[in-house]
Amino acid sequence: MMPMKKVIALEARLRGCKNVLTLGVRPNFSDYDPEAASLIRGAKKIYYPTRFYADLFDAMGKETFPGYHTYKCVQDKIRQTALLTLLNIPHPRTRVFYGKRQKSLICDHFRFPFIGKIPKGSAMGRGVFLIKNQDELSVYCSLPHPAYVQEYLPIKSDIRVVVIGNKVVHSYWRISPSNEFRSNVALGATINLNSVPQNALDLALYTAKMCRWDDVGIDICFHDGKYYVLEANMKYGKEGFRTAGIDYTTLMETLIEREEI
Repeated sequence: MMPMKKVIALEARLRGCKNVLTLGVRPNFSDYDPEAASLIRGAKKIYYPTRFYADLFDAMGKETFPGYHTYKCVQDKIRQTALLTLLNIPHPRTRVFYGKRQKSLICDHFRFPFIGKIPKGSAMGRGVFLIKNQDELSVYCSLPHPAYVQEYLPIKSDIRVVVIGNKVVHSYWRISPSNEFRSNVALGATINLNSVPQNALDLALYTAKMCRWDDVGIDICFHDGKYYVLEANMKYGKEGFRTAGIDYTTLMETLIEREEI
């Protein structure tokens, strides 16, 4: 039997895959030993190259998975919102305010309650605030980052749609706890595997295609008769896969073997 041909990855996300050789991440490329450096230079494609290396590989013409464009918006809500708005993809009304002068104008654009988020680096629901009054707004505006303010949609659930490559591989509902406005599983939300409407799946796949995101969990909600893209998570969790009985490692092995990613 011929030995299984292995692809090259840097990050550890595919470490359990039998057809992946994970080399680790070395910010100084000179820290890779000669054999690893040769494998990287000679590989047709590098899997999970990190945001640091993704644009470097793109500059030298080397293909990556996820693609370079996916890494552009990792944990960056400001860039995500700008891109969704440019593409006219339905998204809750959002505005970014820079500096004290602009932050003082927030209530000219939004009425309480509204959502304030830490725009970069936050995940799993951390850094998301329901702002109900001026005192809470003052506390939020004192944080050392631009104010990323979004209209509040009074929903109790949303939909996570995971797109890998060019297809939906999993989707599920996330039901917020009774005392929580956020629907993140890390904050106690319940995963519900009831059928997800096709319109939501279509919107997620369209969004991924238009934004050129090829490995992403897209959060979608339904409010007042319309579906909205809330945000994209390029570092999505695997709890939804486990709940559905989907072996994520086997799934990725298969997609790689079939050259679908």
